[in-house]
Amino acid sequence: MAGKRPPPPLDEAALRDLALRHVARFATSRGKLIAYLNRKLRERGWGGEDSADPEALADRFVDLRYIDDAGYAVMKSASLARRGYGARRIEEDLRAAGISENDREQADAQIASERWMAADRFARRKRVGPYATGPLDPKQRERAIAAFLRAGHDYAIARKWVDAAPGEDMTEE
Repeated sequence: MAGKRPPPPLDEAALRDLALRHVARFATSRGKLIAYLNRKLRERGWGGEDSADPEALADRFVDLRYIDDAGYAVMKSASLARRGYGARRIEEDLRAAGISENDREQADAQIASERWMAADRFARRKRVGPYATGPLDPKQRERAIAAFLRAGHDYAIARKWVDAAPGEDMTEE
């Protein structure tokens, strides 16, 4: 039995249709859409008359407001903060998504205002500090601080949360 036939090379209409389906299905940024389209071009090849231009297509989608990098940045940063991630980790995610500094202004302000709540969520999820069942031994304490740092929190906040006694009421200073 013969294998599955490879899909035909992309042309301008097929590339536009792929892009439309992608932005309709996923919240995405301009940079992520370009990366997706370039990957599809590598997989399927180009069969159109002119050369493929994923950047021009992404720019057109921005003009049509199908893509809003600033809105994506706010949404993505809020989502990651709700999961307990800190500012550094969120900024790395936004940079990887191709979000420019200008489009991150509102998201950065949101991250700064919610940093204590994000640390609280992370501590609750990892059951450390006020959410621990008992005090941590030195090795567990190091691991908990390392987990906070990997999640993007700064060392001072990590230490405050990890060194808090079980059941302690934590208030932002």
